[in-house]
Amino acid sequence: MDILRFITAGSVDDGKSTLIGRLLYDSKSILADQLEALEKQSRNKNADGIDLAILTDGLRAEREQGITIDVAYRYFSTPKRKFIIADAPGHVQYTRNMITGASNSDLIVILVDARNGVIEQTRRHSIIASLLNMKKVAVAINKMDLVGYSEDAYNQIKKDYQEIAERLGLKDVTYFPISAFAGDNIVNPSENMPWYSGQPLLDYLETVEINEDHFEQPRFQVQYVIRPQTEELHDYRGYAGPIISGTYQKGDRITILPQNIETTITKIEIAGKEVEEAFAPQPVVLHIEDDIDISRGDFFVRTGKLPKEDRNVEALVCWLDKKELNEGNKYLLQHRSRILKAIVKEIEYKIDVNTLEKSFAEGGIKLNEIVKIRLKTSSPLVFDDFKDCAATGSAILIDETSNATVGAVMLQ
Repeated sequence: MDILRFITAGSVDDGKSTLIGRLLYDSKSILADQLEALEKQSRNKNADGIDLAILTDGLRAEREQGITIDVAYRYFSTPKRKFIIADAPGHVQYTRNMITGASNSDLIVILVDARNGVIEQTRRHSIIASLLNMKKVAVAINKMDLVGYSEDAYNQIKKDYQEIAERLGLKDVTYFPISAFAGDNIVNPSENMPWYSGQPLLDYLETVEINEDHFEQPRFQVQYVIRPQTEELHDYRGYAGPIISGTYQKGDRITILPQNIETTITKIEIAGKEVEEAFAPQPVVLHIEDDIDISRGDFFVRTGKLPKEDRNVEALVCWLDKKELNEGNKYLLQHRSRILKAIVKEIEYKIDVNTLEKSFAEGGIKLNEIVKIRLKTSSPLVFDDFKDCAATGSAILIDETSNATVGAVMLQ
């Protein structure tokens, strides 16, 4: 059974918590004691029936206490698929948290309040989906019960969003008229909207294809060099890590990067057993023919299928720190298991997350702003474009002093 990772996004009070609660409740993913506590809390709030939003109200409690808001993850499954939901906060100041949640998601569910239509936060989240190269977007037009299940209201919002999607290049967009509170078109088709002939939201989530554009170039990065140095394993030297993409076979001719040395795979092990072939995302131990000085963070790639390799790289960065980003600043760049020193050589332009317009960056870059920058690293960086392979095209910037993550990096 495969896993679908998706993120819910929308403005404050668009119904994200209620939608997640409805999916958990109607898919019977709530334990009996949780359901009992939910019913009790709903009665305490004098709610009309069960208040499903209580299931994710931990974030609201954090907000009231002034604690930093982060993405909350929820898990549930149906007979067809397992799901991991990233519940992103709706406030503008927490945009950075939405980006970190979306970067690991297969698709995004954007909620739109049927009474308000497409608003600024809808556009902002759609732009972020575009920047993160998310292939699939589900637009859930919520609270249809509050507009009398009007087909005209649904069609107008759909028309407005189609203009945004076309401009941003979002090609695979599916629309759902729903009521998370009443349960319309969440798990079962709604009798209140006979004019809608599409599938319910959960049916879509269970059946949507997520790997048709999968990156197939073989990529493997060393996480750990295994040298037991025992009597029975005196000459054992293996290189452990997950296969990031593609397939590796015994006998493959590979190139070690950044050393740019060619060799051959002599053995592949999975869980201590030798196999002839392995593929993403399996964790493996690879053995090679030649004695080469290999360290954590080095790449094994199929010869002739090489990624980019450069000390000067361009990237889109979402700035995550209260301290400003300026030209000349020095950071650590962590690219999966490899960490390099890097300096910001140039800030090329800033992207307006409301309009996608590019503008000259006057002064430093502030929290939540998205910029195009040019970095120079202490040694060559091995990577693919983010649009081709997010796994090898993404990185983070780390403050050398505080060790805090200060930037989400999309390499180009």
